[in-house]
Amino acid sequence: MAARQSAPRTGRLRLVVIQVLVFSLFATLLVRLYYLQVVGGDEYHARAASQSVREIVVQPQRGLIVDDQGRPLVANRTSWVVSIDRTVLGKLTPHQQDLLVERVSDVVHVPAGRIRRSLVTCGEDGSEPGVCWNGSPYQPVPVASDVTKTVALRVLEQPEDFPGVLAEQQSVRAYPRPFGINLAHVLGYLSPITEDELDAARDDDDRSVNGASVVGRAGIEQEYDEFLRGMPGYRSVAVDSMGRVLGDDGEVAGTPGDTLVTSIDAKVQSVVEQQLAQTIRTARQTYDPVTHKNYVADSGAAVVMEARTGRLVAMASQPTYDPETWVGGISKKQLARLYSDEAGNPLLGRATQGQFAPGSTWKPIMTVGALNNGFTPATRLNCSSGLQVGNRWFKNYESASYGMIGFDQALQLSCDTFFYRVGLSYWQQYGTDPTNVDAKDPLVEEAKNFGFGSETGIDLPGEASGRIADRKWKLEYWKSMKDYYCKIDEDGSGKQDFLHVFAHEFCLEGNYYRAGDAVNYSIGQGDTIVTPLQLARAYAAISNGGTLYEPRIGKAIVSPDGRLQRLIKPKVQGKLDASKESIDYVNQALLGTPRTGTLAWKFGGFPLDKVHIRGKTGSAEVHGKQSTSWIASFDENYVVIMMVAQAGTGSGTSGPAVRKIWERLYGVDGMTVSPDRAAIPGTTPPGGLPTFTRDGTILPPAREED
Repeated sequence: MAARQSAPRTGRLRLVVIQVLVFSLFATLLVRLYYLQVVGGDEYHARAASQSVREIVVQPQRGLIVDDQGRPLVANRTSWVVSIDRTVLGKLTPHQQDLLVERVSDVVHVPAGRIRRSLVTCGEDGSEPGVCWNGSPYQPVPVASDVTKTVALRVLEQPEDFPGVLAEQQSVRAYPRPFGINLAHVLGYLSPITEDELDAARDDDDRSVNGASVVGRAGIEQEYDEFLRGMPGYRSVAVDSMGRVLGDDGEVAGTPGDTLVTSIDAKVQSVVEQQLAQTIRTARQTYDPVTHKNYVADSGAAVVMEARTGRLVAMASQPTYDPETWVGGISKKQLARLYSDEAGNPLLGRATQGQFAPGSTWKPIMTVGALNNGFTPATRLNCSSGLQVGNRWFKNYESASYGMIGFDQALQLSCDTFFYRVGLSYWQQYGTDPTNVDAKDPLVEEAKNFGFGSETGIDLPGEASGRIADRKWKLEYWKSMKDYYCKIDEDGSGKQDFLHVFAHEFCLEGNYYRAGDAVNYSIGQGDTIVTPLQLARAYAAISNGGTLYEPRIGKAIVSPDGRLQRLIKPKVQGKLDASKESIDYVNQALLGTPRTGTLAWKFGGFPLDKVHIRGKTGSAEVHGKQSTSWIASFDENYVVIMMVAQAGTGSGTSGPAVRKIWERLYGVDGMTVSPDRAAIPGTTPPGGLPTFTRDGTILPPAREED
């Protein structure tokens, strides 16, 4: 009986225990729920939001680049871009993905393999630098740029055949080409940002670039990239737990890039480019009596600089390339051509990166050096047909024998033997020990004083420094090449060809700086090389009385709404350590070159009494090649330099082109000077800036007389 009574009691106890446990569990859940929703609600809401909202970059419109009159040199245009949404692509089976990629490949004419590689995020397994996707994983990946509207419409109108494939209009660089100009080496180009650059930007907390950015790679696009690029916007999208986009969640607008106003004048640039190209074409059709074939004329450059400020008005280089080549990506074949020796290395800007023997254009610098180191305007030296130095006969290249003359006539007639004697006198006075690398050399010091052998500081990347072939350079070069030439000398062949004879002499005494080196140096021959820009800057210093400027292309930075952000003023790099009298003497002497000197036969009938052109010609001899043609000319406002490699004499080849540039600068027609017909209104560059109106119109600077 007792057993029967205890059984119900035990059951009721178990039920109570279970009820207590259930109640405890519910109480715990309620407390936890209260904590999550009330106590920690804000924190967990933020975490949830961060896991469900992603940012997609909205690229800003890049800033304009305009010339000194406000003419667009680089603008923007809309381009159809085909992209693939990897979120949608990921929902398809592998077979469906392959079919879609092949279908897109057929339509946009991009290899399927490249499309697949471009869909891989940089840093992941299988990613290929330069091809992989560097942007947001939630952003559609561009696989083809600048497609035709027909292709874009096909993608848009057949979504069932192209799931996850988008066709959108995006902003890309455009080149309006006012007056048909090219200007590729000055403008530069854009290409996608690299992983290293992106990492560096993140370390610097720079939010103006992102994985989908394009950045300047050359020219002023690179130099002023931070101003031109603008600030990107961001569009927030909601995604599910699988990362699939559910919809938009807001947008932060970006800021367009600033406008760069340059000192380039498109009309002058057009004249310079046309004349340089025509000079090269003419040279290639001209017989060279020295080599008994037509001139090769493989490259050239021309520079027009403001003498008083160092600003560049025009700068051209040949061979060149189409800047549009880089828009939307460049093929391997196109890139290979830009670096091709056969094509003349079109990517190399000869004005700032090309290095050439200066020839007789070097003589005015040597004259300043001589007049500041013992010689005087009254000095008279023999302009003989040649000069014996050691065991070698050094002859006049361009001029005949004129007897005893001064520096002025030596410059105008380009007498080599006159300057041989100047260089030889310093070698005999200070440097007869050919192994003394510390021997004084006033002519070398003067060249350095003019900035040769160093970068000018122009606001373009990749500038070459040139080279002054002095004693120290010769020693270092000998050390670096001694083993190579000594090996040739020791091959035991006993050959007497130029290479083996040179190798033997170089191996034994290649470090010696002899009298022959000194006389060669004095006329811009030997191993000394300069860039056309360096020469232009030096002649500007002669014109303006001795100030060396850092050449500038940028003139001002203007905000998208037309407000001046920054004025880029001329920058003085230094002053010539030379007397005013010596600079004035050279300035005056060079007035005679287009009147009675080596330029006179190309400037007959030119109004030299109204446009006071000074000039110096040069024909630089290069072993194994034809002569390099040079003309350096200037007045109180401008410097005009032209160089054509393997093209013959300075005046004979480049003279007609330089004259035409001067005619356009001043509106010269016969003996009449008409400023209203000049390429630049008023004949000199504007002091002010273009006016940027609210409706986007750009007006030229107001002239002072207006």
